[in-house]
Amino acid sequence: MNDLSDVKITRRDLLIAGAISATTAAVPSVAGAQNNSNGGGAGAPAPAAAAPVMNKVTLIVNGQSRAVEVDTRTTLLDVLRENMHLTGTKKGCDHGQCGACTVIVEGRRINSCLSLAVMHDGDKITTIEGLGTPDKLHPMQAAFVKHDGYQCGYCTPGQICSAVSALEEIKQGIPSHVTADLNTKPLLSSEELRERMSGNICRCGAYSNIIDAINDVAGSRV
Repeated sequence: MNDLSDVKITRRDLLIAGAISATTAAVPSVAGAQNNSNGGGAGAPAPAAAAPVMNKVTLIVNGQSRAVEVDTRTTLLDVLRENMHLTGTKKGCDHGQCGACTVIVEGRRINSCLSLAVMHDGDKITTIEGLGTPDKLHPMQAAFVKHDGYQCGYCTPGQICSAVSALEEIKQGIPSHVTADLNTKPLLSSEELRERMSGNICRCGAYSNIIDAINDVAGSRV
């Protein structure tokens, strides 16, 4: 059969032949990559993963001293949730963009997903569980219920911790990006509150209710 016109190849045969050729070409490359990762020696064992570095830290959480030994790479959020089982603090984006993990550390709100636990040895930390209980709600928790500022509720713990801190910031005279005069105490206004709460995302869109709840606690309607 010297005449190429006598060769009959179906589309199925062509696809099978192409797949076999591609596989054959790829196998040596994969084997070579494995040898290179093993230091070039055939059959050499892969390097062992580095053992985690553990460290003991003591955190004052909701008024209680809690000592834990954790991997130095562990975030404060994961220690609170996984080690201490304080699951009120939520893990949302895990990138510091949604605010669901907000807790109060030494009087200031932080995104606990962006902070390592070992950075807070001896620090006083307040989570949503430390603000109030179902039997004795914090005024901000009660206001969120009153004004329906929670809806689905996932972002609510972070929203409440952030709102408590936002009012404290205004009380202390700490300016925000929208404070017009840095030489005077910032006013309690909707503009100020919206700016200070902008790091807490609510996918339900309860923002106006949240502002109403904060103003209720502050004793002001703006």
